[in-house]
Amino acid sequence: MPFCGEPLIERVLRRTSGLAGEIILTVSQPGDLAFLGLPVVADLFPGKGPLGGLYTALLSAANPEVMVVACDMPFANHRLLLAECDLLAASQAGAVIPVSPFGFEPLHAVYRREVCLPAVKSALINGQLRLSSWFSNAQVRMMTLDEVAEIDPQFNAFINVNSPAEFERAESLARQIG
Repeated sequence: MPFCGEPLIERVLRRTSGLAGEIILTVSQPGDLAFLGLPVVADLFPGKGPLGGLYTALLSAANPEVMVVACDMPFANHRLLLAECDLLAASQAGAVIPVSPFGFEPLHAVYRREVCLPAVKSALINGQLRLSSWFSNAQVRMMTLDEVAEIDPQFNAFINVNSPAEFERAESLARQIG
């Protein structure tokens, strides 16, 4: 979908550029993303929503640490993701998940594959599809509101676009702040 003149997914990729040596796109239904020239993997637990996508990303990744960013987050924040990586490296946590005024933000977060993969799989198998349903089994380190606000005081990184109205508001904001 075009967002401020470029496909939204390209904007997200540009905003996160240089953060990872491996990029994998997980999708619920394979579509035409060949123009991106990146590996595309269909959800291994179809119909299980974002948790199924997270599992697919964790399983498909070759690296022990996995950064996950939703493709509908036009303000994905490079500096915030780096801070999450630093917190993960400095801790024994299985994941670093930021908290915003809207709640947990597991689709703008970093994960230790070996810790999180079995916890996410167990949640899927048990029908617990909330993105937070597995946190207690994976030593999750929450990045607090204050820690996030130091980098992204407006919490723009977590804006996602799931409706025409949200899309229009996000484009308007993008024109103002970039």
